[in-house]
Amino acid sequence: MEERLRQQLSFILELDKEKNILRQTHLSGHGRRENDAEHAWHMAIMAYLLREYANEAVDIGKVMLMCLIHDVVEIEAGDTYAYDAAGLATQKEREEAAKVKLYSMLPADQAAELMALFDEFEAWETPESRFAHAMDNLQPLLLNDSNDGGDWREHGVSAEQVYGRQRKTALGSERLFQLADGLLQKHIEKGNLKA
Repeated sequence: MEERLRQQLSFILELDKEKNILRQTHLSGHGRRENDAEHAWHMAIMAYLLREYANEAVDIGKVMLMCLIHDVVEIEAGDTYAYDAAGLATQKEREEAAKVKLYSMLPADQAAELMALFDEFEAWETPESRFAHAMDNLQPLLLNDSNDGGDWREHGVSAEQVYGRQRKTALGSERLFQLADGLLQKHIEKGNLKA
């Protein structure tokens, strides 16, 4: 087998490990915890369906690929819960090392392409990265809403912590931030988020 194909297949098998990275978010309807691969797939479909709400015109194929690859680094770095201050303090360093290790398994041209796409997502500087982040924020919020705020209650998350993350949704989609705000207000009133 030629080296390029061997590298690609090796990376493809490595990607399968993303299915084993469990997140703190539960599937809708009080299901089991979701894994990173399910989260990424759900975000990509959401991006396609909700693209009309992006603040700016976006290359939806690029957004979807960004959604699909943004958490691949967690195969090595592990999942960092959005409201875990200690984990967040080391997240960037862990994920940068994981990015190099994992994407370097690919042929050089594809490694460079996917590392650049990951870096673009992390930088929040393009319309595509901002809209992909809006999906990354909205997807777990929708699941948590479907579970009556169970994940927030379980972890004792405050309204301000969730707003700290969700306010950034507006950078990619003002309309979807309005939706998020309405959902958060509902959960504050119900007592699912600490004041």
